[in-house]
Amino acid sequence: MTWQPTDCHCHSTMSDGALDLEQIVARAAALGVHPTVSDHASRDVRRSLKSIAEIQGYLDVLEEAPVLRAAEFCWHDSLWRELPPELVRRFTHRVGSLHAIILEGGRVVRAFSRGTPGLGADAYMESHLDNVDRFAREMPVDVLAHPTLVPFAFRQMPAEELWTEAREERLVAALRGAGIAFEISNRYPPHERLVRRAASAGVRMSLGSDGHTADQVANLAAPLATARAVGIADEDLYDPRRHGSRTGGVSGRSGAVA
Repeated sequence: MTWQPTDCHCHSTMSDGALDLEQIVARAAALGVHPTVSDHASRDVRRSLKSIAEIQGYLDVLEEAPVLRAAEFCWHDSLWRELPPELVRRFTHRVGSLHAIILEGGRVVRAFSRGTPGLGADAYMESHLDNVDRFAREMPVDVLAHPTLVPFAFRQMPAEELWTEAREERLVAALRGAGIAFEISNRYPPHERLVRRAASAGVRMSLGSDGHTADQVANLAAPLATARAVGIADEDLYDPRRHGSRTGGVSGRSGAVA
């Protein structure tokens, strides 16, 4: 299989993206990228797939297109826990996100809430990493999307200050132990020190545009440059056709998927 970058994370009009399936395929082809469609599957995202029946219909559509078949599931939402095995196997891979974390006591802190989270950065990060540990143990996904995504209140802090080396180690250890790939996101770029740490520890790395608009979809130039800058070989970047998937739908090194 001739190598080309694979966009493992992209959204269509079937959730909150601006491009339809045909437009995504054309955009990816123009950029020399193999496309994935990974629409939101969560009851806590306004424009998303919210039921088993909707996910079934979504996969029916994707199976007729030259794309990899994924969905982005929210850790804090229960929909991913309800999927029957025969439905899971229809995905080429699955993406998990910490769009929110669950605090002790059950309160949910959402990454896209404009309000203050009600706790300081250190307390938030401790709870965030507690959720990462649980995510890695419990959620059978192939990729952690935008691994450094945090609420707006903390996004202006220097990344190396918010993500101390001890916190980086904890994130890396959780992903390595679970065999979950670390996404180098184009929309929410991780800082290079963390990418280098994850790669050095043997964590599989994934490229993701997290594209929602025409200029974002399949735009992997910056993530690919970051991967190469830290010494990751192109062929080692996650591609379910090459490396397989925890869904059981792809065994790896198979030409059976688009």
